[in-house]
Amino acid sequence: RASGLPYILALPIVYLIRSFFAKKKYQEVGKKIKTVALEVIQQTVVLLPRSQSSSKTYAPIPVEQLEEEYRLRSADDGKLFREEYISLPAGSAQGTYEEANKNENKEKNRYPNILPCEFTFVFAQLWSRVKPNDNSRVVLTQLDGNPCSDYVNASFVDVSSFFIVWDSDSPKEDTVADFWRMVWEQKVATVVMLTNLKERKEDKCYQYWPDQGCWTYGNVRVAVEDFTVLVDYTIRKFCVQYTPRLVTQLHFTSWPDFGVPFSPIGMLKFLKKVKAVNPLFSGPIVVHCSAGVGRTGTFIVIDAMIDMMHAEQKVDVFGFVSRIREQRSQLIQTDMQYSFVYQALLEYYLYGDTELDVSTLEGHLHKLHNTFADGDRVGLEEEFKKLTNMRIMKENMRTGNLPANMKKNRVLQIIPYDFNRVILSMRRGQEFTDYINASFIDGYRQKDYFIATQGPLSHTVEDFWRMVWEWKCHSIVMLTELQEREQDKCFQYWPTDDSVTYGNYIVELKGDTLCETFSLRDLVLTFVPEKQTRTIRHFHFHGWPEVGIPAEGKGMIDIIASVQKQQQQSGNHPIVVHCSAGAGRTGTFIALSNILERVKAEGLMDVFQTVKSLRMQRPHMVQTVEQYDFCYRVVQDFIDIFSDYANFK
Repeated sequence: RASGLPYILALPIVYLIRSFFAKKKYQEVGKKIKTVALEVIQQTVVLLPRSQSSSKTYAPIPVEQLEEEYRLRSADDGKLFREEYISLPAGSAQGTYEEANKNENKEKNRYPNILPCEFTFVFAQLWSRVKPNDNSRVVLTQLDGNPCSDYVNASFVDVSSFFIVWDSDSPKEDTVADFWRMVWEQKVATVVMLTNLKERKEDKCYQYWPDQGCWTYGNVRVAVEDFTVLVDYTIRKFCVQYTPRLVTQLHFTSWPDFGVPFSPIGMLKFLKKVKAVNPLFSGPIVVHCSAGVGRTGTFIVIDAMIDMMHAEQKVDVFGFVSRIREQRSQLIQTDMQYSFVYQALLEYYLYGDTELDVSTLEGHLHKLHNTFADGDRVGLEEEFKKLTNMRIMKENMRTGNLPANMKKNRVLQIIPYDFNRVILSMRRGQEFTDYINASFIDGYRQKDYFIATQGPLSHTVEDFWRMVWEWKCHSIVMLTELQEREQDKCFQYWPTDDSVTYGNYIVELKGDTLCETFSLRDLVLTFVPEKQTRTIRHFHFHGWPEVGIPAEGKGMIDIIASVQKQQQQSGNHPIVVHCSAGAGRTGTFIALSNILERVKAEGLMDVFQTVKSLRMQRPHMVQTVEQYDFCYRVVQDFIDIFSDYANFK
């Protein structure tokens, strides 16, 4: 991936020239000029330089060649991706920016170099779905005879024959009323938001909806009907009226500014949800990030290329981006976003849509467990093999592989990745004391909801309790016995009775209850230097052998329900989960927690992508095909026990 430095340096030449002459003209107020110049830099969207040989083009790629082409372009730190991206035309060569540059409209633009151009539309299918006007920018109804009141920084983008995306920059405080007027006038039912309100301490979008109740923006009244927060995105439903109309906002929250999502899995799931909620005969879908070019363009291209993949068995990313840039210039802002489009398309091509409605699970399991002719099905073993073929990113395990930290790892093959490892406070004068073999893992609704770790060693017990204390954990799930097959699997890190001290931490046992399949221990953890205490609930699951799976799924359903109840009562801080090495049984427990949570909320499940996502966060999560099959079987047991599962939606 390219460094972020070129994006910071590559300012449009016109603004450098403007700053130079401004400084020369107003030398006597140099301090003020520097302030103004800084504001211009901050408000301008930084764009990569264009290639001198912009006439170069790239042919469409047949889907069967997509994996090889992605591999070639990714080589040498993505050199060919950068070359292809820089060869793209900037766009809008035939259009003008007359309306956008009027003095009355300049303040309506969030960024002065990202403007909707005006040219005659040639796409016939638009006219049956969009309020007619003669150019690509969205034109509002004029208010009180004011000719500039029809302006908003938004463009029509013809994505496919299925729907049209209306591409907008994010609303400012003084353009929110215009935004809602556009939503109303264009009969919009779905708004896709790809930025957060603030990023890196900078305002990226004004909050154009009320947190609760209702608010009036101009003449449009917006009331919050419902909202659902998930790990990668939030769904909000609004009642918008002159006369009541439902508008659904899908807000993707896992896309960093000047970057791309960690994995395309969440984005593909999000895209599917957008298409599912958008009514068939509604107006255009509104898509916006902050400027309405980078993340917005990336989202639009992924959607269109998936449609092309189905219809024509090929993808034409270069050709499509070139075309839509004629409708809104600079769509897709960085070469990193451009390569992410290919990454998402390859993910979709290799793995497809593995999501299931739970009502179809029994039939799906029948197919997975029965033998058919080659090519007639993807069996359980073949499905799991795709997961085991995932590359382990050893280059991202540098901290755990440092000589000073190696002895803290129970199993040398299972080491946390640097990007999501749990970091402890560094002890004064003691280097490497911030390391513990533990990884943050995303939950269904919350990022970093789990801490997957190994069973403590005798010399890492204090680090274990230090982690529990510093990350405010109230729940610990243990999935191994202390000894299995005459081998030590975990050091006993709690007292049998009374209390035990580990460095600065005292652990007291307050209660020990044996439930049907697990022990429930109430512990009090005291941080001695500050004389502060915290209650910890310890869930110790029994009956899960090191090799194999539990005899039945009900016990797993019961312990997951108990942990969730404890979390609701204690504040939803990270749940510590461990077996011996912190991968096989640990991964299976976390996978099942996320899968069952989604089954209850949506009546949907995706075992394959759930496990794949876990393996991208910690190596070897869900270690065997038996554990993978167990995930499916527990869901089936859950449905059998709670046959009226629709009540959980």
